[in-house]
Amino acid sequence: MADLPRRRRARALRGILGAIGLAILLLAAAPFAHYAVDLGWRGLTQDLWPAIRFDAPEAPLSVAVFAHMITGGLITCLAPLQLSATIRARAPALHRAIGRLVVLAACATALTGLAWIAANGTIGGADMSLAFALYGALMAVAALQTLRAARARALARHRAWALRLVVLAMASWLYRVHYGIWFALTGGVGSTAAFTGLFDKIQVWAFYLPYLALLELILRRQSGARRQT
Repeated sequence: MADLPRRRRARALRGILGAIGLAILLLAAAPFAHYAVDLGWRGLTQDLWPAIRFDAPEAPLSVAVFAHMITGGLITCLAPLQLSATIRARAPALHRAIGRLVVLAACATALTGLAWIAANGTIGGADMSLAFALYGALMAVAALQTLRAARARALARHRAWALRLVVLAMASWLYRVHYGIWFALTGGVGSTAAFTGLFDKIQVWAFYLPYLALLELILRRQSGARRQT
């Protein structure tokens, strides 16, 4: 019984630190999310041509790619909110509502991105197209599996897939973060305007696969620890 107050204090401290970490993450990602949503909206409502590399605004693929920007920006900010223990505990209806919106937006982001890649490829060529296509496919799978597990009330499975979805939702922002850090440290060694340099070729995989691999290791360790208790 003597350990109970200490455990409560430790739990409260973890909650505070988690909330602070989440706030920092959201503040860091907000500029990218705002830029993506703003560019997507302007692409759908204004004439941005020929300043950018897309077809006329009424073309279906242009609608798809600008919708992709909007939904991608939305999930960058909404998905991390699902990590909030406070929202889950005190506002479960809000947690579920945000979750449904994230799943819908993630599926839209993935499908519109895949449609663009299938029709036009990517600026970086085959390597980038393949890596981004896998990224989109994994996002769609994670979103659908998160929803499926929630409906089945399989809480452990739902948590695992939701965490994978959060990682993938943040990966587009991380892609930009990697470039910002690399350019600050090296001035852009191994990167070209056509995204065909060595760093570019590594980066198209490195912005999401290592994070997913790290998450899988954490999930496996947690699963093993639960079985031992």
